Amino acid sequence: MQKNTYTAIITARGGSKGLPRKNVLDLAGKPMIAHTITAALESQCFEHIVVTTDCPEIKEVSLAWGAEVIDRPKELATDSSSSLDVVKHALLELVNQNKETTHFILLQPTSPLRSATHIKDAKERFNASNAKSLVSVTKTDHPIQKNLYLRNGVIEPVFDWASLTAPRQSLESTYLINGAIYISNFMNFIKRLNLFEKPVIPFEMEHKFSIDIDNIDDLINAESIYKN
Repeated sequence: MQKNTYTAIITARGGSKGLPRKNVLDLAGKPMIAHTITAALESQCFEHIVVTTDCPEIKEVSLAWGAEVIDRPKELATDSSSSLDVVKHALLELVNQNKETTHFILLQPTSPLRSATHIKDAKERFNASNAKSLVSVTKTDHPIQKNLYLRNGVIEPVFDWASLTAPRQSLESTYLINGAIYISNFMNFIKRLNLFEKPVIPFEMEHKFSIDIDNIDDLINAESIYKN
């Protein structure tokens, strides 16, 4: 049986409307993207750690912190660009460089509190399973069975009316994808562009490690959590 090998793919485009230059902003003494690169390096899980970016500043910082860099085409660096196409481009570039591995782990730099231990544990969980993909999740605070739609001025339950008055304890636990870790088979992804090939297993992370940096409040919150 072929042993699984892994490449880290870190997606980091330069444009960000909510928080300009967010991937290189200081977080607890180093650029935000450096937290993800460092975690990947310290996990010792990877044959290659690759940042795909269109931004010279991100490229410079990534190289300085020990990552390889793939230059992303401009057409894959817009607000409407598909993250799946970005990952596929990076993987095909690696094939061209004879750096293909059996699997890749997608690590978004906007999840800087994901640690080397998280990466290592997720990889071990995946390798011990018969799953075809893994995604990191965090448990929802509010049962989504109690969520509502607003349609034509009236409310409708997302699930059913009975769930709205059911005791919280009686409802099945639900989870959100936190964006920190995705594990997929290299060739299957190239063929199908799917990060969620069944069976998909979860890797649960605590809320405090699941923060996704999108604005200045997120950055301040992450700084506080990191320091404490």
